Amino acid sequence: MTNEFAVWVFLSRSPLLWLTVTLLAYVIADRVSAATGRHPLANPVLHAIWMIGLVLWATGTAYPVYFEGAQFVHFLLGPATVALAIPLYEHRVTVMRVLVPMLVALLVGSTVALGTAMATARLFGVPEGILVSLAPKSVTASVAMGISGALGGDPALTAVLVILTGIIGAILVTPLLNLLGIRDWRARGFAAGLAAHGIGTARAFQVSEVAGTFAGIAMGLNALLTAILVPVAITLLR
Repeated sequence: MTNEFAVWVFLSRSPLLWLTVTLLAYVIADRVSAATGRHPLANPVLHAIWMIGLVLWATGTAYPVYFEGAQFVHFLLGPATVALAIPLYEHRVTVMRVLVPMLVALLVGSTVALGTAMATARLFGVPEGILVSLAPKSVTASVAMGISGALGGDPALTAVLVILTGIIGAILVTPLLNLLGIRDWRARGFAAGLAAHGIGTARAFQVSEVAGTFAGIAMGLNALLTAILVPVAITLLR
């Protein structure tokens, strides 16, 4: 028993173990998603999270230990985001045709996302630190955490809120847009990227490359605009 415990302690400290657990959980979740025809409720990110959490709970592994091993995946978020420029370049003609309405949608969507989050927080008397952490919830995690930390929020809380926003958005975007009768892949993708950042963009790419391209554009532009709007909004509230 002592030897088995010693082996587990060694393995649990190995970066390769938690990287393998992360990739395996996502592969399983993605296979299930594919088997359901990419049903919104079978979102791979959502189910990979609870599977990894279950493993951490069952093994008594602290999150910092897990993250030390899985941080390579975190590192790849940057290159993956930059790689979105490839489909953007391939569909550049289509993008330029709708540049003006796209920018209008960006301004409205970004402002509404920020305004509703802050207004709801104020309505329920949320402390300022949490409000600051909540404000950039609709942009990609790395940018949102930077905004939150710079303004006195809690980057860890912001990361959780960003992930929740992305998962909920990725689940709701397809049935909601179907209900509204929006069939244009450009509009559907832009809405997904604007409201649900990277997770919404991944969902958009699952159903259409054009939708994924516009989702990537929305995600990037929303991050830039939100980084400008949030400090202004917080300053006005103070």
